Amino acid sequence: MQSVTIPNSVTSIGRSVFSGCTSLQSVTIPNGVTSIGRSVFSGCTNLKSVEIPKSVTSIGAFAFSDCTWLLSVEIPKSVTSIGEYAFWECTSLKSVTISNNVTISNNSTSIGEAAFSGCTSLKTVEILNSVNSIGECAFYNCTNLQSVTIPNSVKSIGDSAFSACTALEVTVPNTVEKVGLYSFAHVKNVKYQGTLEGAPWGA
Repeated sequence: MQSVTIPNSVTSIGRSVFSGCTSLQSVTIPNGVTSIGRSVFSGCTNLKSVEIPKSVTSIGAFAFSDCTWLLSVEIPKSVTSIGEYAFWECTSLKSVTISNNVTISNNSTSIGEAAFSGCTSLKTVEILNSVNSIGECAFYNCTNLQSVTIPNSVKSIGDSAFSACTALEVTVPNTVEKVGLYSFAHVKNVKYQGTLEGAPWGA
């Protein structure tokens, strides 16, 4: 099975439905699906493309983890929750656009812990305005990440959020009020427009 077209009648994709389908290369998700469950496409190592429709509001934990050939993903503004490790170890993923309304944090309306950790081919991330927090280890060890747009809406950045992003050059706006431990450890160049005291956020 190399391609899947999910019927228009489907509104949610349940846990682990396509997990481990290593021959799957493409999937069409119809408009009307509102949730992509936990580990749905986990381990689909040949999955190269997926279009997330604007009807989707949540992406479950580990949903696309270890999809090592997935090249790009656009997360529509309808999505308010992305589970922990959702795109973990997607080592071919090169670009991510995170649209309005998504909160990058560890709570129930969030991009969860380590959501893009280990995406070693990821070069650019655009976080559009209205995102208010970036969670723990969200982009940890994205070693080829060169640029991230952090909008003025962001108020907090979690522990080790960008740690080990050794190619990254980033400006942190003065709207950020809290930066966690080692958020920018081993980052190439960090400019902070405000003032922070206390935590060794860039150690």
